[in-house]
Amino acid sequence: MPEDANMLLSYVNLKLRDYYSDLDALCEDLDVCKTEIEEKLKGIGYSYDCGSNQFR
Repeated sequence: MPEDANMLLSYVNLKLRDYYSDLDALCEDLDVCKTEIEEKLKGIGYSYDCGSNQFR
């Protein structure tokens, strides 16, 4: 997972769009902490939108 928040945003949204049905599935498959991703992206003004399955 990228350390830079902007790179993380691009990476996670690409994975969500192309490979995973939701954030929980991504985190479980990649063995990453959902809270850490959400907090890091919240720091640059993004939050997870389950309806679109993307961080917006």
